[in-house]
Amino acid sequence: MAKQITMPLTPETAKTLRAGDSVEITGVIYTSRDAAHKRFCEALDRGEQLPADFRNSVIYFAGPAPAQPGQPIGSVGPTTSYRMDPYSPRMIREAGLTGMIGKGKRSPEVVEAMKERGAVYFGAIGGCAALLAKCVKKAEVIAYEDLGAEAVRRLEVENLPVTVIIDSEGNNLYEMGKARYLASKNS
Repeated sequence: MAKQITMPLTPETAKTLRAGDSVEITGVIYTSRDAAHKRFCEALDRGEQLPADFRNSVIYFAGPAPAQPGQPIGSVGPTTSYRMDPYSPRMIREAGLTGMIGKGKRSPEVVEAMKERGAVYFGAIGGCAALLAKCVKKAEVIAYEDLGAEAVRRLEVENLPVTVIIDSEGNNLYEMGKARYLASKNS
């Protein structure tokens, strides 16, 4: 049974999640990809305010497809997370981010920042982008509209299904699964 998380995602709540946990997220999250992340860090360099308060928030690494008539958003699947790795440690440490949703591995620098802050990395299934869109109840562009699909969006989601890939202690589901498989081959 999936754990239910209602935003905001505090470090205290994030620390209760373990690699491999199924989670359903309800509340406000944001979308952003590498071009917007670069702009976030440039704004931090200049001492400027970010377009949203990302403290205790989740950023979904996604560039949604255009919405069909009557729908809040089009298909919204995860993008490859390592493209955000140059920026994620600062977003975690300086902007207070506690959750990220994407696909694929993360760098040791990101994992270290997660452990320091008490943040988690969730995985979403890319092949289910149209189904994931059904969890989005409202979507609005809040920054960098010139980036098109990669503009920053504020999403209101209900029961968005994700899996904890890396927990706040640095436990990594990808590594755990590989170790279990290798152990089963050697027994």
